[in-house]
Amino acid sequence: MTSLSDLKHLKRLYYLATNKFLLMATTITLAAAVLLLQAAQWIAPIDELLSQLRDLRPINLLLAAILPTAMLRIYSYLIRHPRNVYLVDYACFRTSYKYRAPKATFLEHAHISPFFGESTTKFIARVIERSGMGEDTLVPPALYYVEPDCSLDEGRSEAEMVIFSTIDDLLAKTCIALDAIHVLITNCSLFCPVPSIADRIVNRYALQDDIRVINLSGMGCSAGVTAVGLAKNMLQIIPSGSHVLVVSTETLGPEYYKGNVRSMHLGNILFRVGGSAMLLSTCKHRARFKLAHVERTLFGADDAAYRCVYQEDDPEGNIGLTLSKDLMAIAGETLKANMTAIGPLILPTSELIKYFLFSTARKVLHRRKIRPYIPDFRMAFEHFCIHVGGPAVIDSVQLGLNLSDEHVEPSRMTLHRFGNQSSASVWYQLAYIEDKGRMRKGDRVWMIGFGAGYKCNTAVWVCIQPSPNANGPWASCIHRYPVDVSKEGGLA
Repeated sequence: MTSLSDLKHLKRLYYLATNKFLLMATTITLAAAVLLLQAAQWIAPIDELLSQLRDLRPINLLLAAILPTAMLRIYSYLIRHPRNVYLVDYACFRTSYKYRAPKATFLEHAHISPFFGESTTKFIARVIERSGMGEDTLVPPALYYVEPDCSLDEGRSEAEMVIFSTIDDLLAKTCIALDAIHVLITNCSLFCPVPSIADRIVNRYALQDDIRVINLSGMGCSAGVTAVGLAKNMLQIIPSGSHVLVVSTETLGPEYYKGNVRSMHLGNILFRVGGSAMLLSTCKHRARFKLAHVERTLFGADDAAYRCVYQEDDPEGNIGLTLSKDLMAIAGETLKANMTAIGPLILPTSELIKYFLFSTARKVLHRRKIRPYIPDFRMAFEHFCIHVGGPAVIDSVQLGLNLSDEHVEPSRMTLHRFGNQSSASVWYQLAYIEDKGRMRKGDRVWMIGFGAGYKCNTAVWVCIQPSPNANGPWASCIHRYPVDVSKEGGLA
């Protein structure tokens, strides 16, 4: 299979050859025109044709030389112009109540666990009451044991339980043939078995032998948006009308932390079972959303940002995920950088002018008291899907972007109903908006994901046609939402 680097080199070679061909075509055309004029003076038998050539004005000769080149340029531009990418449809893992983990059950397991001391269980109790999560979140079957089964087999079973049912739902929605899927991209940060999750999907559905397979790991909760951006790039180089299947999930069982370091327990407390599958294509037929932009911001070169979400051993040798106390500040900086990059692409002119004037005033007048102007992103988007890392993350983004409670409602309700589902959570939020009947044709959606590294990745979608029915992960409970999470201790 041709690698991306090879394709990149071939693309550059194509551009080089095209440019040289255009230059050669222009040169030959001009040379031919000059020779014909010279021939008019030398060859007598074709006086009539030559007299017509002599009568041509210089502008006519110039147009005759430029027109073929211009046509070739236009053709080359059409070939090189990025193709539009569309979301045909998406599906989210439908939860099963037999894996439900009410807070009381979760705390009981912590109390009887042989791994945790008394101070650790008290810490877990305090955090879970302030987590913003409700009583219906799910944990994997492996965690129902008093001593959680963190084996490889249990991890594979958990992954298959989520991804197979989600893909089945997506295939039923789109009615697409399996041989129409040309690329498969999966992302699961913490669980990376051999063969990979992507290979297991190929095996389960007997996908075609020449399918391009990409498996992302270790990229955190923003990897779902990364996968979408990668799908967009792949769709530019494979035949037009092809389809890319993207699967996002996180497998929790094998990564359960068994120690007593508090900062490493937040993953155990907040992460819950979930997954999503998306089908993307360059074909607009039956598509539901258009992908307008993908913007990725990475602060990995900064040591503090690199280590603010870090998998490591605790003093007793237990592997866990450490969350730094600087996490919120670093997340704010990455979001700010991402906003700066994507703002000029999506903000109305009025907001860009205001931003420019304020920035100029701060630089020219050297008045530090002039606060930087934060553009009103509510003028660019109707809906926001913010990564549900916890109440503090949602609060911070709401404050920074000056969003209303209704704007962040999908995020808070997803956290309450499903918990932090890592990279899949933004798709549960999109389903919430649609199931509430708030999505309209032409509405713009901003997906914001944060992940280890540290990175902030965002995607902009434009609705082509809303969902005709509410048959997603919220189907059985949408009538109960929104709920007042402050009364449940979620925002205490």
